[in-house]
Amino acid sequence: MSHPSSQPAPSGHRFEVSTPDGLTLAAVRDGSASGPEILLVHGLGQSRLSWARQTGGTLAETCQIISYDLRGHGDSSKPEDVAAYGDPALWAADLHAVIEAAGVSRPIIVGWSLGGLIAGYYLKRYGQNRVGGVNLVGAVTKLSLELLGQAALAYRERLSSPDLATRTEAYASFLAACFVVPPPEADFRRMLVFNGMVPREVQQAVPTLESDGLDEVWANVPRLLVTWGEEERHTRFEMSHRVLDLNPAARMSIYEGVAHAPFYERPERFNRELAAFAQG
Repeated sequence: MSHPSSQPAPSGHRFEVSTPDGLTLAAVRDGSASGPEILLVHGLGQSRLSWARQTGGTLAETCQIISYDLRGHGDSSKPEDVAAYGDPALWAADLHAVIEAAGVSRPIIVGWSLGGLIAGYYLKRYGQNRVGGVNLVGAVTKLSLELLGQAALAYRERLSSPDLATRTEAYASFLAACFVVPPPEADFRRMLVFNGMVPREVQQAVPTLESDGLDEVWANVPRLLVTWGEEERHTRFEMSHRVLDLNPAARMSIYEGVAHAPFYERPERFNRELAAFAQG
């Protein structure tokens, strides 16, 4: 058994975003121009194409969706320099630049996996004023070994191996662990391609990122939805649940029979819950 295939989402309006350090990020606007604003931030090794079931699904019928490729990912610039990926301020400035270039006023930021850490960096540096709420999806809320799951720990070093054979096997296994039910072959091939586009320097830098001060950020987000797949293997349950202890206003949505990508494995429910959250 596998999921029904996701064909690439219909092309929205593509635009480029310039970062303060001279990179170019690829971004796309999809959906209803008059709907609530949602900004999707993907995870490590992924791309804006990861959100095909949102940008090409029911969510786009009622919401305006901005998605972009992180630095080093997809169609965005890929400097071959570890330092270009090791500073939280750079990731925060990228997200700020996307918000400015998209012209959105108070988007809901959806941070998947590494995208949760990036959302935290943005909020720590730029504050809450430009954000309508945050949806953390299997998110890294604190980069700590005891909060990472089995898959993340197993492939952490192999993803940055200097040996190509080791690295490519790690990409495939790390990606496969995102799902309980394997994606159809066409989808998985596409995912492998954009995972393989990510420079080794990204994989080297990300484990070194710090997360000082982010607990205070999560404690002060006024509207916070935490989405968790019960079969998650990349982060531990405590990684997500701890946010509820930090922020009494936060609420959690748990998906049974789902792993690291609830938005892919249960798109109808995910889109419905995110649309409702975005509408307030």
